[in-house]
Amino acid sequence: MTVVTGATSGIGAATARQLHELGAQVVLGGRRNHRLKEIADELGNERVAWAEVDIRIPEQVEGLFSCAVDTFGGVDCLVANAGVGAYGGILDLSDGDVRELIDTNVAGTVWTVRQAVPLLIARGGGDIVLVSSVAGLRGRHDEAVYAATKHAVVGLAGSLDRELRPHGIRVTAMCPGATDTEFAMGRGRTPEMPQLETMMRADDVADAITYALRQPTSLRTLLWSMRSIVSEN
Repeated sequence: MTVVTGATSGIGAATARQLHELGAQVVLGGRRNHRLKEIADELGNERVAWAEVDIRIPEQVEGLFSCAVDTFGGVDCLVANAGVGAYGGILDLSDGDVRELIDTNVAGTVWTVRQAVPLLIARGGGDIVLVSSVAGLRGRHDEAVYAATKHAVVGLAGSLDRELRPHGIRVTAMCPGATDTEFAMGRGRTPEMPQLETMMRADDVADAITYALRQPTSLRTLLWSMRSIVSEN
């Protein structure tokens, strides 16, 4: 049973669809209630549950995992995909934008992991996939704050891998490059941008996530960096 956050669109929704197609039970988490219901209905509601959640609020994160336990009896895997993005120099973003980036990408990811770990330990192991970014390895000139938050996610994944390995829990950091999703739309991206055509698709990243999850339990995929073959970066 897999919990997927940020499942209302983009990489999260694509991952949830692929996992469901592979036969997994999936719990969808996201901030847009109507989109969660639409995706659950699309999948037929079989082996699917959903809960509205803002990962910045620990009580709501707890509610998401309570939904998973109440519906399916436990958690075997977490895909912590929820996050926000914004382009701009260190002085270009508003204080509110900076807070949202840090609270969502860093604190929200930590709150989500803290809820998942006891449930994974109770099952004797499992997987945690943290969706970071290539910006978490090296940021561009116009994304310093965003890059800082995604560096934090990579650091979190590396430390968690060492901490949780004795419990049979694998931790993978996924670092995709630019992907044609709603990411940063209106915050440096527009629907008319020609660059969108050169970006990866959400299903490309979901393919990598599901591939990592299907590996033998004797194998750990620590960090996976990927970009479009036609990307300029």
